[in-house]
Amino acid sequence: MSRSKRPIEPAGQAPSIGRREVLRLGAGAAAALTLPSLAFPGAAATEPRQEPRMETRPIPSTGEPLPVIGLGTWQVFDAGTSASERAPLKEVLRTLFDAGGRAIDSSPMYGRAEGVVGDLLRAEPSFPRPFVATKVWTRGRDEGERAMAESERRMGGRLDLLQVHNLLDVETHLPTLRAWKERGRIRHVGITHHARSAFAELERLLASGQVKPIVEQTFPLSEAAKGFALAEAGGVVGKVVLTTRDVVIRI
Repeated sequence: MSRSKRPIEPAGQAPSIGRREVLRLGAGAAAALTLPSLAFPGAAATEPRQEPRMETRPIPSTGEPLPVIGLGTWQVFDAGTSASERAPLKEVLRTLFDAGGRAIDSSPMYGRAEGVVGDLLRAEPSFPRPFVATKVWTRGRDEGERAMAESERRMGGRLDLLQVHNLLDVETHLPTLRAWKERGRIRHVGITHHARSAFAELERLLASGQVKPIVEQTFPLSEAAKGFALAEAGGVVGKVVLTTRDVVIRI
């Protein structure tokens, strides 16, 4: 896979926020919180400040553009119901949307995060429509369907992407996910894992042709080549999105 050069920005438009810029911003959460106030090199001090436009990448299966920076909800969104706990999280969502972001990723494994995200989205109708992703993290077909339906309810009744978390009972859950997609209950199927030891299994699933899902895998920047190899194994034309801490493949 080759990386294409970034296009030259048309005159008079604000620069896009790309992966190189994100890597320079520091921690991922801090980057998201500071996006609206970024200053761009070469801008004259007397010029009005231009809001940045977030760079996007197309989802290969649909062509839908997805902003390159998304919001993970592990730990931080595992919060209670008090206003003092919820108000800062509402502002995190607002900052994401104001900066042009859309993707929000969660999991039942993240404690109360799914419910917190769903509550905050329902409570603020002015928020734009997000790209909502979560996961199934259990064993067995019946238990998997029950858990998926509960995640759907907690997050507002509409899921764009449903993923098998850490490949747990993946062969059981993939047929269910495909059926949900065929019925229009979800838009995309995914598989995820956090460990480098799972690369072989991810590659096997992609190469088998039984499903071409969205794949999420985190690993050190020093092993980014493995991510490109993984994408090639699936025969997928996609992009590797870099975060400040890890490389995350979103195919």
